[in-house]
Amino acid sequence: MFDKLKKKFSDIFSKSDIPETDKTVASKADYKKEEPEKTIKRDELENTIEETLLEADVSFDATEQIINNLKSNLGKVKRKIDYASVESELKDVIKQIINANNSNAIDILSVEKKPFVILFLGINGTGKTTTIGKMAYYLKNHGQKVVLAAADTFRAGAIDQLNILANNVGVEIIKHDFKSDPASVAFDAIDHARARKLDYVLIDSAGRMHTNKNLLDEMKKIKRVAKPDLTILVLDAMIGQDVIDQANTFSSEISYDAVIVTKLDTDARGGSIISISAGIKKPVIFVGIGQNMEDIIPFNVDWYLNKIFSS
Repeated sequence: MFDKLKKKFSDIFSKSDIPETDKTVASKADYKKEEPEKTIKRDELENTIEETLLEADVSFDATEQIINNLKSNLGKVKRKIDYASVESELKDVIKQIINANNSNAIDILSVEKKPFVILFLGINGTGKTTTIGKMAYYLKNHGQKVVLAAADTFRAGAIDQLNILANNVGVEIIKHDFKSDPASVAFDAIDHARARKLDYVLIDSAGRMHTNKNLLDEMKKIKRVAKPDLTILVLDAMIGQDVIDQANTFSSEISYDAVIVTKLDTDARGGSIISISAGIKKPVIFVGIGQNMEDIIPFNVDWYLNKIFSS
């Protein structure tokens, strides 16, 4: 996970002032007694960091923001700049950008309204339906009663997939026939949850491209009927900088409140989280980190920083 970005940062910030050919020096500290510490060329270092971020699929706008903030912060430092201090400042800058948009994230487990209705949006292939199964597993393991709504009625396979996931997790599912009204499925699931005093309703929806007006209209109808308490956009970490365009397309048509990023376990570059936080300005509340049902965790910025910087 994030191997390329972590290696790049490791290469940048593990600079040693000890010549590789100096076999007589026992340690870096000993060497410094004989030679003054090398001076960091800030411009070169900033350019290297910028290139690293862009290669890691961090969007141009997010990279520019990070570099500008980094320059500003380093400019305020009166003492001598070294690699450790630059790394520390870079971590702080990235953390501030992510936290700026995650500060209003909803803690799903702490909500008081029951049933709490969550609508999931996403293009086919992002792992949306699997993510719903993982969220059901997560909620159930925290003592919550869940029902799934198979409102992607445009694909018979989606209904079957969600049904299998519901059975595997051990939660209820409301489903109708193939090509039935998706909004009616959502309505029936909410009605079912109220009657049985369930805690959460997780609504699947048809994955669509922005050119598919019929699916777009159906999702708008689901939202009008279900009146979800939270609408989540599921995004694939592997699609790189296109994630911003995809998210903006949804935002212009159907509003959403938060993001779940999937397939981080296969994301070697690692920049999607930064791009999403800086570009979409929506909180990332969960991330998918594997193929199993338990492989979904609440997003934590310190966890992310530990993954992309060598300890």
